[in-house]
Amino acid sequence: MKLVSPADVDGLLNWPDMINAIETAFRQGVIQPVRHHHTVDRPDGAASTLLLMPAWSDFDALGDSSKGYMGVKIVTVSPDNGAIAKPAVMGVYLLLDGKTGEPKALIDGQRLTTWRTAGASALAARYLARDDASKLVILGAGALSGFLARAHSAVRPIREISIWNRNIDNARKVAADLVADGFNAKAVTDKDAAIADADIVAAGTLSTEPLILGRHLKKGAHVDLIGAFTPTMRESDDECVKRARVFVDTRDGALKEGGDLVQPIKAGVISDSHVIGDLFDLTRGTVKGRESPDEITLFKSVGAALEDLAGGILIYEKAIAASA
Repeated sequence: MKLVSPADVDGLLNWPDMINAIETAFRQGVIQPVRHHHTVDRPDGAASTLLLMPAWSDFDALGDSSKGYMGVKIVTVSPDNGAIAKPAVMGVYLLLDGKTGEPKALIDGQRLTTWRTAGASALAARYLARDDASKLVILGAGALSGFLARAHSAVRPIREISIWNRNIDNARKVAADLVADGFNAKAVTDKDAAIADADIVAAGTLSTEPLILGRHLKKGAHVDLIGAFTPTMRESDDECVKRARVFVDTRDGALKEGGDLVQPIKAGVISDSHVIGDLFDLTRGTVKGRESPDEITLFKSVGAALEDLAGGILIYEKAIAASA
């Protein structure tokens, strides 16, 4: 069984392959049962959460039906970890042979998650962002922000990247890392002005109050919402959602968990039918993505086990090829 560290993941993957693997998985389909949520009570602190995200398929990262895999991501969320300088979210990904159940790889779950999450956003941008989109603003300066910048730059001719965060020092750190890799990036303090100038607005935060106001979006903008992954969280306001043609990663997941949609639907601002399609529809051509240069598009993701499986298979097969 291969043990794959965060550094190994970074060394094995590139954005075109990651995005294409996710696209193949959505187009061909993967079995992904509803993820399991288990509360683990702690007598001396906040309860932890154990999440299990299984999926399996009859093909590999290139769509070869002679191979098959099973996989499960095991994630823990322990809110008290910050007090001991540890991440609140921990995780691993276990990849298994699809026929025999033989363990094939144990992959760092946090690194896999950042790659597949940003990869799904870039896949959506292939269908929804303007072909000439060159200005990107990212709201949030967490672990995902740099990945979002690199992933979007892999599918669109991004020339300017602005990073906004409530803590400007953290935004500066992300921008500096991107500059060191050759990107034209800067930290900004005026969030609304940066949004108004952007062709792509990506948000990966834990906000419970809207950060993206629809009145600030310019014609032709694409909005990429990643962070608000529970019904009580939100990164966009009603006007943003109303103005946009809305797409999601998976319809069932986003309409159940994504606060950016759950809240306006509950309030009667929009209905379920305002969601035009998901990544299954886009990759299979059953719905059309961007229809005009001036329309505003919005992609809301909450994550899917399918994406983890696609990334896990790709990492494993690249690791095998590298050691051959």
